[in-house]
Amino acid sequence: MRLGIVGLPNVGKSTLFNAITRAGAAVANYPFCTIEPNVGVVAVPDKRLDALAEMYHPEKYTPALIEFVDIAGLVKGASKGEGLGNKFLANIREVDAIVHVVRCFNDSNVIHVEGSTDPARDIETVNLELILSDLEYMERRLDKTRKMVKGGDKKFLMEQEVFERIFDHLAKGLSARTLSFSEDEQPCLHDLALLSIKPILYVANIAESDLAGPETDYTLAVRKIAAAEQAEVVLISARIEEEIAMLDNEERLMFLQDLGLEESGLDKIIKAGYKLLGLMSFLTAGQPEVRAWTIKRGTKAPQAAGKIHSDFERGFIRAEVVSFPDLIACGSHAAAREKGLVRSEGKEYVMQDGDIVLFRFNV
Repeated sequence: MRLGIVGLPNVGKSTLFNAITRAGAAVANYPFCTIEPNVGVVAVPDKRLDALAEMYHPEKYTPALIEFVDIAGLVKGASKGEGLGNKFLANIREVDAIVHVVRCFNDSNVIHVEGSTDPARDIETVNLELILSDLEYMERRLDKTRKMVKGGDKKFLMEQEVFERIFDHLAKGLSARTLSFSEDEQPCLHDLALLSIKPILYVANIAESDLAGPETDYTLAVRKIAAAEQAEVVLISARIEEEIAMLDNEERLMFLQDLGLEESGLDKIIKAGYKLLGLMSFLTAGQPEVRAWTIKRGTKAPQAAGKIHSDFERGFIRAEVVSFPDLIACGSHAAAREKGLVRSEGKEYVMQDGDIVLFRFNV
């Protein structure tokens, strides 16, 4: 999973990036501090994997990974090349989902590129630039498709209808992600490099003083916009996350408890990212290695096996599956098998989050 962190300059993108990746990206109080995208890989916290490590004492511990990309701040006119617009837009095309950081605090010591804090305006600015870029892109795609239809190639008729509907939707100032498509129309979207169709997670960057209190008008404005787009929202303080990142595990837990928080902002973002993209993890466990594998919800056993190795999918025979709670309750895989809790599943089995699996295959 590759998440691109975007937003206007000086909203806390790089501060958040530093906090969640500890990669040391440059942070400064001026626009365009980030020019080339900073990239950091983060292990997905998974207590289930920790429990399996305690059980098996493996030689290798491999969590699922997420790649975060800190992308240059966007300004009005980015779709026409203003600021670092072209680079910004090109970098967004390469991510699976957008993490849009929105400033939801007042601080006269931190410059706001628009001169004031207004989350709804800031979100509109970024979204509009993505829409304008998509409009220009769709115009070119439509011209090409119309020529194919005019030339007598009827197989492009549905593509033309879908593209025209997308173009009209964008022309109204609406993101492509708010459109719905039928199963028959889905193939028309496969090679579309649209920006505004990417799933989006809004991260409301709030003041430390607002962490434990009621939501502000700023965060409520973000939630209203997200609800209309069926997007996810996470509330964090980037500055606090930066402090948390400097602590060891024990200190981190104490610090979160003192703040009245159950989990860090990173944990919230990862959970929201998995939900947004419809992802989950299955696990493999043994003395050589315990490992988490990320797959789409609804994935069947052979395709999940293919995540490990293409031979596993090609020669799939069956999957030996035990649920995480059952394995932990039994204390060992052997005990779970004795109790009949290790199931033999075939090619039509739909994987469940937290399944612990041994794939049988023959090539």
